Amino acid sequence: MAQRRLPVLLRAGADVVVTAPRVTPAVEAMAEAGELRWLPRRYQSGDLEGAWYALALTDDPRVNAAVAAEAESARVFCVRADDADAGTALTPATGEQGGLRVGVLSTPSRRAGRDPRRAAAVRDAIVEALREGRLDPLPRGGPGMSTAGVALVGGGPGDPDLITVRGRRLLAHADVVVTDRLGPRALLDELGPDVEVIDAAKLPRGRAMAQQAINECLVHHAGQGKFVVRLKGGDPFVFGRGAEEVEACLAAGLPVTVVPGVSSATSVPALAGISLTHRGVAHDVVIVSGHLPPGHPRSLVDWPALARLRGTLVILMGVDNLPAFAAVLVEHGRTRSTPVAVVQNGTMPTERVVVTTLADVAATVVREEIRPPAVVVVGDVVGLRSVAAEQA
Repeated sequence: MAQRRLPVLLRAGADVVVTAPRVTPAVEAMAEAGELRWLPRRYQSGDLEGAWYALALTDDPRVNAAVAAEAESARVFCVRADDADAGTALTPATGEQGGLRVGVLSTPSRRAGRDPRRAAAVRDAIVEALREGRLDPLPRGGPGMSTAGVALVGGGPGDPDLITVRGRRLLAHADVVVTDRLGPRALLDELGPDVEVIDAAKLPRGRAMAQQAINECLVHHAGQGKFVVRLKGGDPFVFGRGAEEVEACLAAGLPVTVVPGVSSATSVPALAGISLTHRGVAHDVVIVSGHLPPGHPRSLVDWPALARLRGTLVILMGVDNLPAFAAVLVEHGRTRSTPVAVVQNGTMPTERVVVTTLADVAATVVREEIRPPAVVVVGDVVGLRSVAAEQA
């Protein structure tokens, strides 16, 4: 209990004396570092001399009662851990976020005393809501909030719970949200009715909003004094063209905030039970964009070199060209029996995981009607997933 209470007192600059025959290693380290004084003995009458605040935190009610009695006679505030109402002060469940400190106290009921667990639960819910942006302590445009500029937010692999805390908080303050189909769409429902949502979807086989148009859109709205969030799937700087959008905003003289996201290249396999770097199996991971087939004049990927590697290969945006990738990998050194996992709609309720081999992946994709978005994992680590599934 003392270990939990001491940090906030030290952070406030209090001169702390701990009286206890034994303390936890963490409290002992605080004493050794000179952050507080530790008297390694039991409580004695007179220990509160000169104090203005006492915490009786022992597991012995008689000791706590003695501390409270001395505090009462000396007119010292006293908190009792075993019986809150028997003390002369109460410690709220506190939390801090974004320069705000929140304190929650429970009120005693007729049948029982105070319920500190309930107060802590309410505190946790408030702090979590503040962190995620679901509880807004300041309205958009209020003091302390940026009223213009662009935030490039990585939304993660699709599940709305996998966006970063900072990303969700900035999204809650947006005047304009420019999103695409791979962003966490469920979060859009949480936006206020006055927030303008602009669809910048780039469908693989459908209409597309050119990158130049997206850049111009960001610059246009931020230039009007609005706070614009560019909500992208995964991480903006992992095949997300985020750097191009940053350059466009900076060239226009606009402030830009970059919020990294959880990349689907690592998160989707992990949630599908695939360890990309399982010890003793793979010492390297290569993440490749599969939007161009092998041999394409604009392709920057050396597929023959990748085929000679022994580690894990992760292919993004590669469903359409997967048969060609499999063929070139086998041609230049990978065995036909190399395991392959295709994870469609990773992290979403419609997720599907199909496990096959390089020899069969082309036929499997057709038979299973695999469609983007999907993450492809090639390597021996895929084989460990099936072993784990059988043992589960």
